[in-house]
Amino acid sequence: MLLAIDSSTQTIGIALFDGSQVVGEIVWQTKNHHTVELSPAIDELMKKCGINYSQLKGLAIASGPGSFTSLRIGYAIIKGLALSLHIPAISVPTLDVLVAAQPLRDIPLFAILQAGRNRYAVGKYLPQPKQWKLDGEIVVKKIDELATSVDSPTLLCGEILSEDSNYLLRNNKNFIITAPVQSLRRPSYLAYLAWKRLKSGKFDDIRLLAPTYIHVNNPNL
Repeated sequence: MLLAIDSSTQTIGIALFDGSQVVGEIVWQTKNHHTVELSPAIDELMKKCGINYSQLKGLAIASGPGSFTSLRIGYAIIKGLALSLHIPAISVPTLDVLVAAQPLRDIPLFAILQAGRNRYAVGKYLPQPKQWKLDGEIVVKKIDELATSVDSPTLLCGEILSEDSNYLLRNNKNFIITAPVQSLRRPSYLAYLAWKRLKSGKFDDIRLLAPTYIHVNNPNL
């Protein structure tokens, strides 16, 4: 059994996965209450699913980018469980979790997260034979910069304000914005990606496990 935690932003998600099915999953919006909400939610999910902590064989954490405080809270819980239970922990980039839910297309995909101050963390992914692959580094852009960054049909998924979505559609017809249900980060995908690494023995060193924070830069995508 693997427990996955995504506390990257105000959207929090936790999931239990046994390798063949999602045993339980919770996703909710918080108002910066990660500290008081996350641990009780994990306990409640474990209880509802009839799982004891001793049954966990691995842990997964969304590594960011994301909010400094929210990421640190998730990491503190994962590290504490890994050390106390003597089980491996695996980190997965937050945008990879979002992208894993998107069907492959023959056009680029932008995955985004809100980065505060009317900015977005943006990752550009290109289709490969079996999966999307990140092209370059994750960058931070304002919505007007994002609107001018493509000149051919491009998918866009992730956390985007409704007014910013409307702005993109008005100012660049090349953007194809996914439905809200496709833009929700599902912790079950985080669990699935981490499970594959768990089975291959590719663990992270718990002593070196650290979040990826947003660095402000402005290269061309």
